[in-house]
Amino acid sequence: MFEIGFLTIRLIDILDILIVGYLIYLIYKLLRGSIAFNIFIGVIMLYVVWRLVELLQMDLLSLFLGQFVSVGVILLIIIFQPEVRRFLLLLGNTTLRQRFNFFERIFDREVEEKEQSLAEVQAIKKAILRMAATKTGALIVFTKNLNLEFFSNSGTRVDAQISQPLIESIFNKESPLHDGAMVIANNKIHSTSVILPVSANPDLPKSVGLRHRSAVGVTENSSVVSFIVSEENGKISFAKEGKLQRNLSNQELTDLLQKHF
Repeated sequence: MFEIGFLTIRLIDILDILIVGYLIYLIYKLLRGSIAFNIFIGVIMLYVVWRLVELLQMDLLSLFLGQFVSVGVILLIIIFQPEVRRFLLLLGNTTLRQRFNFFERIFDREVEEKEQSLAEVQAIKKAILRMAATKTGALIVFTKNLNLEFFSNSGTRVDAQISQPLIESIFNKESPLHDGAMVIANNKIHSTSVILPVSANPDLPKSVGLRHRSAVGVTENSSVVSFIVSEENGKISFAKEGKLQRNLSNQELTDLLQKHF
């Protein structure tokens, strides 16, 4: 117990504040980046205003706002129904491991996002290896900048979830979208049949064709990376900052995908 003037602070009060602060932090991590977060902030602000007008003894306004606050819990349950449902489902789970990871699974969306990203990396890797085995030519570009002129002025907009069958079907020789590059951004297949600038670098091997030169060209003046599958020999290559790395091994492909996806 601590005494500061007329204020007495117990250890249990400090623990109470820390727990509440931690719970608020977990809720923030759960809702950040979603529309629900803005709604949650709005509800909190409404409650703060209601408490303030009560302290100021503004009876009419306090009565008016109190009608909204009184149904606040029901409102939150309706708005956050998926999160509440997931919370209750996990609460009823009896496995020991899941109990230890209880809060992590509920609140840490980063874990889910990481698992999703790993699954998408595996899908891309399997598609590339399958196309290499069948000597299906392919060019895949990873980018974080969708405002690049050559991405917006050419190609076909797709906005599809990443999957191995979809990637393979797009680069199939019978597909009308197999020519050009596939652009992947924000964990989605953004567009296909994208025309890329061709590199004029004289140091590139004379054996590389238009697909490889386009893969290098797009990386020369922008922060993107490219993966290429040769139609002639099925070899897998990687381009970054105007440099071409050829004949990737299985492990090198895995490492580069995990690093740049």
